[in-house]
Amino acid sequence: MATEPDNLVLSLLRKIDQRTERMAEDLQDLKVRVTSVEEGLAGVNRRLDRIEGRVDRIERRLEIADVH
Repeated sequence: MATEPDNLVLSLLRKIDQRTERMAEDLQDLKVRVTSVEEGLAGVNRRLDRIEGRVDRIERRLEIADVH
């Protein structure tokens, strides 16, 4: 009977280890995906900055820019 509690504890520890490993894999996947989203957002911001510069130039050429 002494082996049964040991096996139960060992079984529970193995399940915890498997779950922890899956969580670590999921976390790594999320980190990769977040990095991809951040890079995409940086690209969008660069595009918006360029567009803003172009709009400013167009407004100046058309003399419709706000004077501050």
